[in-house]
Amino acid sequence: MHEMAIAEQILRTALPLVREHGAEKILEIRISIGVLSGVVPSYLEHALTELSRGTAAQGARLVASYVPPQIRCDACGAHSEGKRGLYVCPVCGSEKIRITGGSGYKIDDLLVE
Repeated sequence: MHEMAIAEQILRTALPLVREHGAEKILEIRISIGVLSGVVPSYLEHALTELSRGTAAQGARLVASYVPPQIRCDACGAHSEGKRGLYVCPVCGSEKIRITGGSGYKIDDLLVE
């Protein structure tokens, strides 16, 4: 379950920021998840719950939004949003594309008190 490693990384990033900004508790963690990442938000939420016990993130709510695949066409150079499972350039119809985004995750915001 790679969600455990992702939760660990989120906490490694978020907890020092809380201290750095003089806050005491994380109320909400807002993240963007690429639809191609394979991350299951409910598994990530469970991992965060387990790993955050006894920290400033204990009890924090996870708010996840999905990021669609981003593609770049090697034939015409167009950048666009891909539709999962169908990767052709919407400008020229070429199948010579590269996936350039939508496979990772990032912390967008933390709500703290």
